[in-house]
Amino acid sequence: MSITAFRFIHTADIHLDSPLRSLALRNPELADLIGGATRQAFSTIIDLCISERVDALVIAGDLYDGDQTSMKTARFLAGELGRLANAGIRTFIIRGNHDALSRISRELVLPGEVKLFGGRAEHVMIERDQGEKPVAIHGLSFAQPTAPESLLPKHAGAVPDAINIGIMHTSLGGAPGHDAYAPCSPAELQATGFDYWALGHIHKRSVLTGSTTIVMPGMPQGRDINEDGPKSATLVSISADGSVSLEEKPTALAEFSRISVGAGGLSDWTDLAHTLSHALKQARAASAAPELVARIGFTGETALAWRMRRDADLLLAEAEERAAQIGGIWVEKLEIGCTPPTNAQTSTADPLHELRSLIDSGILNSGAFETALSEVADTLQGQLPADLRDLFGTDETETRARRMELARQGTHDVLARLQASSGSRSEPA
Repeated sequence: MSITAFRFIHTADIHLDSPLRSLALRNPELADLIGGATRQAFSTIIDLCISERVDALVIAGDLYDGDQTSMKTARFLAGELGRLANAGIRTFIIRGNHDALSRISRELVLPGEVKLFGGRAEHVMIERDQGEKPVAIHGLSFAQPTAPESLLPKHAGAVPDAINIGIMHTSLGGAPGHDAYAPCSPAELQATGFDYWALGHIHKRSVLTGSTTIVMPGMPQGRDINEDGPKSATLVSISADGSVSLEEKPTALAEFSRISVGAGGLSDWTDLAHTLSHALKQARAASAAPELVARIGFTGETALAWRMRRDADLLLAEAEERAAQIGGIWVEKLEIGCTPPTNAQTSTADPLHELRSLIDSGILNSGAFETALSEVADTLQGQLPADLRDLFGTDETETRARRMELARQGTHDVLARLQASSGSRSEPA
């Protein structure tokens, strides 16, 4: 009799129908694409489960994005999980910190093949064919939006002579951009004796191997440029001897990407456009996602620096046209970090050089300027919708750095226009 592995898809942090952030302020067509991308990624996961004929789907928290009140989302979720139930595939879900805010996650009636773990630790036994080890799925949901202490002590020990799989929403030891939730260490997870820990909460994929395999699958669909890079779910196979094999499966409809374009030494606009096209083609070829959402950053010393800032709208149109020719690329934003050649910047006869030096060395670093900048930014930030107020940063240090960078970029833009108006010889025709 052949012994088959227990196979399942592990995902987390889907954030269904997450509200848009900065994209809501720009291209409406792109906003529509990203607005529906979390649903599309979830449907892709369901399709993957069915095509791979897995035994189960494991969702390690944050299926929702927060205080979700739309019944359309609930009906969508019930329909997709119903497809799995009809295929004979079970689903195991825990609530994360975002799900704990959702009223729907508490009220929604799900198919019988779906196990939604409650606020008390428990395990579900899956009996298998004769000669195959049973599987114990251990789960515990967040009862409240916060969990400052480890949830690990609440779990029972591993079930003897079984494949043990734990599901937990945790920040582990912490990660940039993520609050601390149910903290615990990899060593503590290893000590449980489980075969596999299916984690959620941190949006970047990570894998720790050892006597226990610990996987943070990352989110299946990024929502803005700060969630860039490939997104996926993890196909897991656990054999009777406890050996674990993993396969990363792409899930994102749209991948966010930062594309760097080196413009150093260029002096002709046509050459800049060709360099841009080459960078876009390389990025498109490297991405497995159907759509690529690009933030393009120009760097280097170039005689075009002033013109690029002055004619940023034309440069954006150029980038969008080149992206359309390649296909499957959206330009989310341009960041122009180019500077004029050193000899142009250091010309003592150029009054704009003196002004630039004064701004960089004196004004931007002064306490009076920072105070004035904070007052203006605080007023603007207070007028933004609540879900957009993190645009300047999520803590004091990040907010201060972003404000200063915006101020610095703004001075560069003003100087570019002054340079163009002055008819300086450093400005290309």
